[in-house]
Amino acid sequence: MIKKNIIAGILALGLIGVSCSSDDAPVPVANLTMEVIGLEALTNGATYEGWLIVDGTPMSTGKFTNTATSQIFIVNADQLNKASEFVLSIEPPNDNDAGPSNTKLLSGTFSGNTASVTINSVVGNFSTASGKYVMATPTDDPATTDNDEFGIWFEDPNDGTAIAGLDLPQLSSGWKYEGWVIFKNETPVTTGKFTDVNSFDESSPYSGNAPAPNFPGEDFLSNPPAGKGLMFPVDGDVRGKTVVISVEPAEDFDVDNPFFLKPLSGRSTQLTAPAINTLQWNDDAPFGRVLR
Repeated sequence: MIKKNIIAGILALGLIGVSCSSDDAPVPVANLTMEVIGLEALTNGATYEGWLIVDGTPMSTGKFTNTATSQIFIVNADQLNKASEFVLSIEPPNDNDAGPSNTKLLSGTFSGNTASVTINSVVGNFSTASGKYVMATPTDDPATTDNDEFGIWFEDPNDGTAIAGLDLPQLSSGWKYEGWVIFKNETPVTTGKFTDVNSFDESSPYSGNAPAPNFPGEDFLSNPPAGKGLMFPVDGDVRGKTVVISVEPAEDFDVDNPFFLKPLSGRSTQLTAPAINTLQWNDDAPFGRVLR
């Protein structure tokens, strides 16, 4: 009798465990398909994260590192149906924030069941971007006049009245520009981060002590970056080198390399310094669509 009562009690508990109230009902889910060309692998623990914007509130569709052109995410069906917009952000390593970072890479508004996503509204529209730079070493000893090939400055001499050499859009919050020169062995070296093409950049680690122009740029004269196998000034000759303007996450998770958004690039083909060189627009930003 005691044994039967115990079995009955276990069965009763089991029935309680499998019973479902309306609060326990499974949340309906649906597939969100993201088709994006141009994503590249992130480094040092950074991740992508998708967001549905529902009544102005971001709802995560999950973090990921996969850069496949087509990906499917299982999401809350009600949120998906109500979403007005999709946003793709870049989240820093060890991210614990429940909301998206300021570094938003793609966005698009749903029209029916499709949202076309681009960088235009969350990074910038680079369709009219252009650039020039001059070889010069203004921060060197004024007595040294024959080493202009060891520096680049993003300015246009403009017949004696220097103006900004870069025509770039104002970036959205979460992004900064950065200049780079690709030296021997495909080694990128920064010319400094900046947000204003008409002002100094944020650093001048390799320049001399003389006043610099009021534009982004760098002289490669001393203090070469550690571990890159370069000696300045001997390896700092920019003639024939590739020059890049990248767009970097403001919270930079890879300071040694340019991010994959590179709206401008060019090669220093004018080999007689001082010389003006031209940067070309690169139409290689990621884009695509999201389907629900």
